[in-house]
Amino acid sequence: MNRVTQSCAALLLASFEALADGNSNFDVLANLDTGPGNVTATANGRIIMSQHQFYQPQYTVVEYKDQALLPFPNREMSAADSTATIKLDSVLGIRSDNNGIVWMLDNGMRSGVTPKLVGWNTKTNKLQRLIYLPAPIAPKDAFVNDFALDAQHNYAFISDPAGGANAALIVVNLSTGAARRVLEGHRSVVPENVDLVIDNVPIQVKTPSGELVKPHIGVNPITEDLANEWVYFGPMHGLGLYRIKAADLINESLTPQELARKVERYSDKPISDGISIDQNNNIYLGDLANNAIGVIAPNRQYRQLAQCPRLSWVDSFSFGANGQLYAVVNRLHRSATLNGGDDQSKPPYFLLKVKALAAGLPGR
Repeated sequence: MNRVTQSCAALLLASFEALADGNSNFDVLANLDTGPGNVTATANGRIIMSQHQFYQPQYTVVEYKDQALLPFPNREMSAADSTATIKLDSVLGIRSDNNGIVWMLDNGMRSGVTPKLVGWNTKTNKLQRLIYLPAPIAPKDAFVNDFALDAQHNYAFISDPAGGANAALIVVNLSTGAARRVLEGHRSVVPENVDLVIDNVPIQVKTPSGELVKPHIGVNPITEDLANEWVYFGPMHGLGLYRIKAADLINESLTPQELARKVERYSDKPISDGISIDQNNNIYLGDLANNAIGVIAPNRQYRQLAQCPRLSWVDSFSFGANGQLYAVVNRLHRSATLNGGDDQSKPPYFLLKVKALAAGLPGR
């Protein structure tokens, strides 16, 4: 079990530091010993996080409870050394719906297994749904990363940056398990030729031959408005956010060309990871290059909400009960994977409470 190193004194110190930095728009809820991946929160107040696979965690999904991290949904499914028939391998994307189901997107990359979408019913404490995403839905170089849930249409929309040029969205019917790969190679999902530089250090990946390359990652951030009308998405390494109507994504009668014409560029954005949206259509994101949290307002203009050295790779957001917005910080740019093979990422990592401009839907 990973303990959460947190005390009243630490919380007071963090509050004073935030005020001194002019960053009263967020608070550190918990200091974490292991780098988180994504976060979700249920309507009844449970906070559940994936643990980022770059850090080889003991448990791939955990629940933050009583200042501790507990394997979720149980040790048998979440432990890296589990021999269970159905187990979680490497979860990043995680969302919860209003039926109490926590959906976990397992990219399978730690063990080279088929990606899958797993729904766990927190009310019955049982497996609700298991949907595999085999090739060609998720090709050999797939990196199914994040997703949006549409409770009205009962669909999930998954972002897959894949190898860049073949980035795409995956549309999953949660009722039947049927899945389609759409918008592959479209300008809205492929990366732009922009480098990510944080604290004057470029993000670099070391190839098997020892060469250092600057990665450009395709579609990653994705969310849907509370009316279940518009799906917002864009490449991580990209300076534009796009949107398309959910009704068009699920319309199988549209040809690929017709569907592509339904996509519109919504706004500018910085290089960013996960996003969320509130009831007023403010879109929250991590401004990675600037150690900041930002928002795209309904007028489509971007601005920063907070900037601080502690906001070092804000990866994911989720609304919880009572309109509270949570986020996680995991410093991925200091991990060996993105730091040219040199692991300089050290705890504490953070679970944050962000002061949102309006309330949102729990789990989104």
